[in-house]
Amino acid sequence: MNLQYTPLFQPYILNNGVEIKNRFVVAPMTHYASNPDGSTSEEELAFLQGRAQDFGLFITAATLISAEGKAFPGQPYAIGSGVLPSLKTVAHTIQAQGAKAILQIHHGGQLAVKELIGTAEVVAPSANPQRHARALTEEEIQTLIQAFANATDLAIQAGFDGVEIHGANNYLLQQFFSAATNQRQDQWGGSLENRLRFPLAVVDAVNSVKVRSGRQDFIIGYRFSPEEPGENGLTMQDTFALIDALVQKPLQYLHVSLWNFYKKARRGADTALTRMQLIHQRINGKLPLIGVGSLFTADQILTAYQTGWAEFIALGKAVMMNPDLATLIANGREAEIITEIDPNKADRYRIPSNLWQQNMRHLAYLPPVKGNSEWKAVDI
Repeated sequence: MNLQYTPLFQPYILNNGVEIKNRFVVAPMTHYASNPDGSTSEEELAFLQGRAQDFGLFITAATLISAEGKAFPGQPYAIGSGVLPSLKTVAHTIQAQGAKAILQIHHGGQLAVKELIGTAEVVAPSANPQRHARALTEEEIQTLIQAFANATDLAIQAGFDGVEIHGANNYLLQQFFSAATNQRQDQWGGSLENRLRFPLAVVDAVNSVKVRSGRQDFIIGYRFSPEEPGENGLTMQDTFALIDALVQKPLQYLHVSLWNFYKKARRGADTALTRMQLIHQRINGKLPLIGVGSLFTADQILTAYQTGWAEFIALGKAVMMNPDLATLIANGREAEIITEIDPNKADRYRIPSNLWQQNMRHLAYLPPVKGNSEWKAVDI
């Protein structure tokens, strides 16, 4: 290893005593490749091979906790004991490469796709005719909170090292938190305190499963998006309130979802400062933060880490392009890291076919493709 990258390989001890061997995290990546029953496909297992090697944490693709929340085709499930063998295989595949295996648990809310959920109804905090979504009842809210707990129980049974609660990217938990999508007038909406109630109830339910299991070493993380566009969209002030609440909970880390590590705040805080810096300052050392956002080369990863704005650096697109990314850096071969997908070398990447086809369409949330000069990270 070239000595300049040594800081990235320093271990970190979480507040529950678990040591993470370095500061590299594989970000959750949607594969669009699970079997129809939500079990892991051979394509996904091929994708996992090598990609966890020399990483500290590996966070899985968003895994569904309740059938009506399915937001994309080929989504993996953590619903019912039937998926346990598959979940065990995923956990073991990651852990065999030396990384901690984290199952991201997810519900799409109003972003569920009607064509994927059959006769079920699209549900959300509030009705949204454009999404064909109806408002959840009180009883259904409690059922969904329990579904997150049930998924956590499955993760523990399967041998995962932890779960990450998906509270980002406009999915269900963020829909409850945002005034743009939550117009309820009961205890689950209206005031900021009430809009926080559902995400925090999910955290409590997940932790209660951990406590009952006796797994003090089980890791619980929470991922969030810091801002939304629109008059009623989330501001940095809203995010500060979320952070203030989350750091009081028995979590092990927070994980921000960003397209650009250096993107500055839009409103609700000092707009001369980056979101990452503001969030890290607000956490104030109470929990480690995972940062992310279009970091491709070893030097970019190191520079981002050395800002001091995040204890861990998550990598998604870079890992899609480089199945051995952290190993290349660990072995002093960082010059071999590629920053564009070569469409003529599909076998090199082992990317599932559906995801590969989307990448070849030059979608902005996927890696740059060689020969496409128009690619740029999405600005949100």
